[in-house]
Amino acid sequence: MRDAASPLRRSDAAEPDASRRSLRRVPSADGDSFGEDVRRGLSSPAKFLLPKYFYDDLGSLLFASICLLPEYYLTRVESEILAAHGGEVLAELPSPLRLIELGSGESQKTRLLISAILDRQPGLQYVPIDISPGALERASEQLLQAHPRLRVDALAGEYRACLRVLAAEGPAMRGGATTLVLFLGSTLGNLDPGEQTSLLRSVREVLRPGDGMLLGVDWKKPAAELLPAYDDALGVTAAFNLNLLLRINRELGGAFDLAAFQHLARYDEERSRIEMHLVSRRAQLVTIEALRMEVPFAAGESVHTESSYRFDGDDLAARAAGAGFALARTWFDDRRRFASVLLLAV
Repeated sequence: MRDAASPLRRSDAAEPDASRRSLRRVPSADGDSFGEDVRRGLSSPAKFLLPKYFYDDLGSLLFASICLLPEYYLTRVESEILAAHGGEVLAELPSPLRLIELGSGESQKTRLLISAILDRQPGLQYVPIDISPGALERASEQLLQAHPRLRVDALAGEYRACLRVLAAEGPAMRGGATTLVLFLGSTLGNLDPGEQTSLLRSVREVLRPGDGMLLGVDWKKPAAELLPAYDDALGVTAAFNLNLLLRINRELGGAFDLAAFQHLARYDEERSRIEMHLVSRRAQLVTIEALRMEVPFAAGESVHTESSYRFDGDDLAARAAGAGFALARTWFDDRRRFASVLLLAV
């Protein structure tokens, strides 16, 4: 899973200026729609739904709540790493910088780096990319209020489609600045290994040699330390997962009874990944009106909604080398639960 909002610094407060912000909606690179992806996933022998669809407006707010839970250590420890070592990350790259972020959400942790960059240079262009326009609008307004020398050029859409737009614009957007791409929150782990390398290659197409990419990745550790972050006592993660069915009901005329499905998180030791599922509590037949389909579920049958891979140094070195990057530096929290990894384009 992927990021939530933090208080504004009063000393930097200013009214948002429309001339310092833009928001472009970018169509999907492959043309797939929510309905088509739902049809494909629920027609599969092993049913699945794509995790990118978690992040409608309600899903984004639920995830922001997850980031505040005591069990969900990822946001907390990554923030600690960036607060302690953000200056060291920036020192690895020449100024001035521009900042691009994949899966920016509410841009909570990014604020630490934005403040540090603006301490080093007179202005900054920030390009957040997220599938949720609502999250982008909320974050942009708060960031512009907090930082009068910031410009926000947001892209709403899927990662690859937005990266293609940025690659096509090339030098016109960078203004001679060094680019630093952020991919925080262990979101890379939501992709299968081949997709991880493919996405890194798409990022590399936006960059010049010497530009950087900062990855946040969750380090391999025992399942007992991982599972509570995906199955919290308050049930917020369960609501986040079930919201996928609610979205199908709302947008596609689905007839899912949310009480007939149970959230399940489990650890696949062989693949080093957490999986989230929605498990049917009984045999049932669910109609989805807009798709003109009926979906049968056996009792105990699951819908796989997300994978979240864990990493070690060998995993990251292999992904980097396969995508045109070199692994430059790695920073850990004090318990080595999470890592911030700087890749440099070669």
